[in-house]
Amino acid sequence: MTLAEKLAQERRARLAAERMLEHKQRELFAANEKLALHARALSNQIVEQRLAVRSALSEAETLKGQNSRYLSDLDRAHTAAVMAERRLWDSIETIRDGFAVFDAQGRLVAANRAYLLVFADFPQVKPGIGYEEILRLSHAAGLVDTGGRPEDDWVATMLARWDQHPVEPMVIRFASGTYVKLIDRRARDGDMVSLALNITETMTREAALREAQERAEAANRAKSAFLANMSHEIRTPMNGVVGMAELLCDTALSEEQRLYAETIKSSGEALLVIINDVLDYSKIEAGKLLLHPEPFDLERCIHEIAMLMQPVVQEKGIDLLIDFDLFLPTRFLGDPGRIRQVLTNLIGNAVKFTDRGQVLIRVVGFEAGPGRHELHVTVEDTGVGIAPENLSHIFGEFNQVEDQSNRRFEGTGLGLAISRRLVERMGGTIWVESDLGQGSCFGFEIVLPVAEEPGAPAAAPIALRHALVVDDQLTNRRILERQLETYGLEVTLCRSGAEALEAVAQGPAFDVVLTDHNMPDMDGPALARVLRAQGQTVPILLLSSHPGPVRDDPAARADLTAILQKPVLRRDLFVQLQSLTRAPPAAPQASRAMRVLTAEDNRTNQLVFRKMTRDLDIELAFAADGREAVDLFESFRPDLIFMDISMPGMDGRDAARNIRAQEAARGGHVPIVALTAHAMEGDAESILAAGIDRYMTKPLRRAAIIGEIAAHCPPGARPVQAGADIEAA
Repeated sequence: MTLAEKLAQERRARLAAERMLEHKQRELFAANEKLALHARALSNQIVEQRLAVRSALSEAETLKGQNSRYLSDLDRAHTAAVMAERRLWDSIETIRDGFAVFDAQGRLVAANRAYLLVFADFPQVKPGIGYEEILRLSHAAGLVDTGGRPEDDWVATMLARWDQHPVEPMVIRFASGTYVKLIDRRARDGDMVSLALNITETMTREAALREAQERAEAANRAKSAFLANMSHEIRTPMNGVVGMAELLCDTALSEEQRLYAETIKSSGEALLVIINDVLDYSKIEAGKLLLHPEPFDLERCIHEIAMLMQPVVQEKGIDLLIDFDLFLPTRFLGDPGRIRQVLTNLIGNAVKFTDRGQVLIRVVGFEAGPGRHELHVTVEDTGVGIAPENLSHIFGEFNQVEDQSNRRFEGTGLGLAISRRLVERMGGTIWVESDLGQGSCFGFEIVLPVAEEPGAPAAAPIALRHALVVDDQLTNRRILERQLETYGLEVTLCRSGAEALEAVAQGPAFDVVLTDHNMPDMDGPALARVLRAQGQTVPILLLSSHPGPVRDDPAARADLTAILQKPVLRRDLFVQLQSLTRAPPAAPQASRAMRVLTAEDNRTNQLVFRKMTRDLDIELAFAADGREAVDLFESFRPDLIFMDISMPGMDGRDAARNIRAQEAARGGHVPIVALTAHAMEGDAESILAAGIDRYMTKPLRRAAIIGEIAAHCPPGARPVQAGADIEAA
């Protein structure tokens, strides 16, 4: 090999070594870079781990502090719980009542001293003893009054009580006389908490209250019996006093004698008003006042009250008017006696406190549902009125407005208070509006079911077309105008007889003339006399508050077609107008007088009754007791019986039952009207239950007696009153 070749080979080897070295250097550099990256990553990881360790150490310190606080709070809570439990038990220990806790298995867990004191002689009664064992020990030792029941029976009852949910309270009596009320409640975990309340004082008070209540009820019964007896004993002689005074006033008396007789009559009636008020108020206060609903005619009820007021109204020279809404029914279902009482109080007060002008009774209403009407009844007067400061207590008990203008009026001060209670008892309200010196308006509102009878007279037509109304009072004219226009008549109004004569002379022919009785310048009979003298044949109806003198004057009666008693019932007016459109049927020839039997043991009352009915065309018989009334029922065959209730031997109730039994066997029904001096609650029920149709309370009124007789006059008997052929039906 040549040197050149060796040099070339060495050069090639050197170049290869250089390339290898360069390659190794690059690998070393790459390795150093990786090592640097790993070193940095490891450094970062170390830093992070150091931070985590530092954070963990910090959290550990925090948790350690919190744990210390929690332990401290827990310790304080435990201490508070122990103290609360101690206070609770200290409190439970201070009460007189027993307190115990039983677990779900019925074992005593804890009890206060009051509970354990009952078992002081039995040391085995302590925490751990079973409830059943306590019961058996109590029975065996006679601690509890078990009423003689066997031990197993009584224990079973007491254990069964614990199984109830909830457990009903129970009262037991210990042999010592102590009464304990057991109140047990089961907790959610099954424990039973038992409270034994000492109610001995309560039981003693209740026993005392029961005894006091029994004494009060006995006293109340005695009071009721006394009031009933007082009512009867006073009313019976008062019937004679008032009745005889009324009859005496109808005889020929000197002015002085008439003053004495009327004073006796008014004083007796005033005494009866006081008796009625006191009896009614005592019943209301005792909660014994009951309502007895039945069908009744409200309009007729108002008119009957107005009729009773007529003597006072005529004496004062005032007008008593009735405005009953023509579109209202007249028959309702309610307690007619109590409604009449309210109306009598309100109307009587209005008349009493009115010396001039008028008293107007107005009835309006509207449907308050199917078959029911809300009625608004007002009594408006032009009397003395009431000052504003007195309106707030006008319906109070024993309250009367006392001032210079009305101090002369007397009364119990109970009438309006009783009226308010009665209206409220019927579910209504009562009110008053008044101006001193201008008059007052008392009113009440009640809702009543309608009880209209089918086939009311308004169903038949009236053939009359034109009516002339003569009255000096505008209110009267307006009321009659509305009534007549409702019946389809055209109405001409006149305020005097002279104006009526001018209307007859100038106007169209009238089918009927309705004239008031008392008018200035020319009264009703005088107007009728002039019209007849002029040849007028038009029917003339006289509306009179005091028709007696006209009925007793044949000449005056001859000029009139009919006399209607004021205030005029809407039904009566309709019937009278109807009768003018048709020929009257031939009246059957009545051959006998109406037979009336009166059972009354008091001779004075017999005399009063005979005098009251002396002007009637009736055949009157008296029975001295119930047995004689039953015998006369067979022999006398009465058309109507007035039956006194309190009679010796057989009283009125038994007599009525005997009469009804005879009628049940042979048929027929004779009306029986009771005459009673009793006015207490329950009297009406017992009277009507005996088969009596209705009753009248003594003292008797002549108008009421005559009204009952006339209302029950049978078709085959003669009219009981002369002049009945021209009176309203």
